[in-house]
Amino acid sequence: MLAAMSAFTRNVPLLATCQALMMSGNSLLITTSALVGFALAEDKALATLPLAAQFIATMLTSIPAALLMERIGRKPGFMLATLLGLAGGVIATLAILNGDFWLFLLGTALFGSFNGFGNYYRFAAADAVDVEHKSRAISYVMAGGVVAAVVGPNLARLTRESIEGALFAGSYASMIVIYMLALLTISFIKLPPKAVEVAGQKAARSLRKIAAQPKFIVAILGATLGYAVMSLVMTATPLAMHDHAHAFADTSFVIQWHVLGMFAPSFFTGQIIRRFGVLNVMFSGGVLGIFCIVINLLGASLWHFWAALLLLGISWNFLFVGATTLLTETYRPNERAKTQAANDFTVFSIVSVAILSAGALQHHLGWEVVNIGALPMLAVILLSIIWLKWKLENTVIGDEMIEETD
Repeated sequence: MLAAMSAFTRNVPLLATCQALMMSGNSLLITTSALVGFALAEDKALATLPLAAQFIATMLTSIPAALLMERIGRKPGFMLATLLGLAGGVIATLAILNGDFWLFLLGTALFGSFNGFGNYYRFAAADAVDVEHKSRAISYVMAGGVVAAVVGPNLARLTRESIEGALFAGSYASMIVIYMLALLTISFIKLPPKAVEVAGQKAARSLRKIAAQPKFIVAILGATLGYAVMSLVMTATPLAMHDHAHAFADTSFVIQWHVLGMFAPSFFTGQIIRRFGVLNVMFSGGVLGIFCIVINLLGASLWHFWAALLLLGISWNFLFVGATTLLTETYRPNERAKTQAANDFTVFSIVSVAILSAGALQHHLGWEVVNIGALPMLAVILLSIIWLKWKLENTVIGDEMIEETD
């Protein structure tokens, strides 16, 4: 217990700082990339392709990142990843200075490759503590994103004209500083070099058997579709606000509150999960997502965008933290790498499609279609949670379906 608490008090704040830096860069990218893409691309329907490239790269990196860190340890993996982020900052800045859309695409892809490693910050925290503290460790690391709500959009606003004649070049140059700070923070983290072997533990199950567990199914649906809904609506928002003649300062304001909604609840999401149960928290997240869509369909004023995106952020938080917590109940220590990799690969595959679709849907069909398109995904989330609750309450599920993780 003392060792677990020591790991909690030392590693969780540092991992939360790393999360804050990563999400600050991401929120800057969310605020600006569609506008940069719109300015650089000849085909304006490709405006969100740079952001999609980030998530595609995250998806493609997720499995290699998990397997590499299982072999060399999480800390060396995280440090290696920051070099990819630094390279992305340099390339994206040069791309804007030279008006090169495809070079900018490469820069955002490198940001995504960094995120493919950085998304394991939450798992690094969860795997370092006992079962009782897992949800708190996950939520506290995710709470580091609160900093991103302030830093990212404001950094974009303050630096967008810092390099004359190259709008937002200064913003992407500032990403270099973010990744340098991340590298410094990671150097202080103390994590085991590789997964700790537990004496007498059972043999690792196949991924197919792990994925057959009802808890795994609901965890991956909640994380994947919840993230997809958030990404679809969030990515289209700057373009929709531009189409409705809102100033960039208004867009920055809305994205700032959205990111705040994504991460501020993490200060207490862990406690809420312990109090009310992970499935009830996830269900609440799905309902909040529906409220977001309703508000977006009711109007396009600044305050409609603000309220909807704030609720969207909270919805994502409840779904993603809840799903991550639920996932940790489905694998043993010797199964964590492949299970976490399968989860994140699936999540960011679907998210990449959602982001890539956002620009085309917004450009060709409009804001209402973007929002209506999110409703079926939210319905699947809610129905899957109801199904699992019914299964747990009314069915005796054998060890081959839901097992304790030892």
